[in-house]
Amino acid sequence: MHIFVTGATGFVGTAIVQELVSAGHQVLGLARSEAAAQKLSNAGADVHWGDLEDLDSLRSGAAAADGVIHAGFIHDFTRFAEVCQVDRMAIEAIGEALIGTDKPLIVTSGSALVSPGKMATEDIIPAFNPAWPRASEQAADAVAAKGVRAASIRLSPSVHGDEDRHGFVPMLVTIAKEKGVSAYVGEGLNRWNAVHRLDAARLFRLALENVVPYARYHASAEEAITVKSIAAAIGKQLDLPVVSVLPDLAAEHFGWFSQMAAIDCPASSQWTQEQLGWHPTHSTLLADIENGVYTG
Repeated sequence: MHIFVTGATGFVGTAIVQELVSAGHQVLGLARSEAAAQKLSNAGADVHWGDLEDLDSLRSGAAAADGVIHAGFIHDFTRFAEVCQVDRMAIEAIGEALIGTDKPLIVTSGSALVSPGKMATEDIIPAFNPAWPRASEQAADAVAAKGVRAASIRLSPSVHGDEDRHGFVPMLVTIAKEKGVSAYVGEGLNRWNAVHRLDAARLFRLALENVVPYARYHASAEEAITVKSIAAAIGKQLDLPVVSVLPDLAAEHFGWFSQMAAIDCPASSQWTQEQLGWHPTHSTLLADIENGVYTG
């Protein structure tokens, strides 16, 4: 298949391109700079010029391909509502180009807010939350309702591995260095789920090749890791004290990241693994921290 990939030069997107090319697919990657174009060429992909706000470029890229993986997102939390709107419009534009074609579309979402406080499963569809206005899944469902074979992959709050510079674990590392302690909130028993980016990339390929419209697939290799254990591993690597921060002081210590530091978001991928034959094989999150991926 000839696959159009947005976000093709990002942390996860690079791994997706590598996975698709290795499996014999042709890749058309979205690029907005010479550096991105060169990175795609070096990976064996073709270059499609444009960006997530250039809707015509998205439509033409989708029209030129046999399927689409939308892994792109503008990670600017200072204008989060705005970039969520950009994401929604991008999915709608791609969907327009796929109506009536039977081409598959895989959209990227997240699992952190699916079911806070209890195990998230693929069948749970949360109500839209204005406080977290990312609407990737709703946009995918909207184009699926128009006949597009669209589904979503919910990424873990920690997609880890080499070259992770902007994810949630790097944020915890940065805060630990700034504060001189590696901290968790309260008892630190709140849980994240996690996945290695190479395992996530394989899931994107399998989902594209076997897409079920409206499906939610969970890229969760480890369903529940306490934030206390993550903080402890970071503290050990940085040789810093590991401390608890009272919930009332979490915002002061973690800043805007305090909500994620305190969230309890375990997620199962049992259904995903059964449906797609996806079995994660790469290193765990704690192993990556302990091996210096984030502190080396």
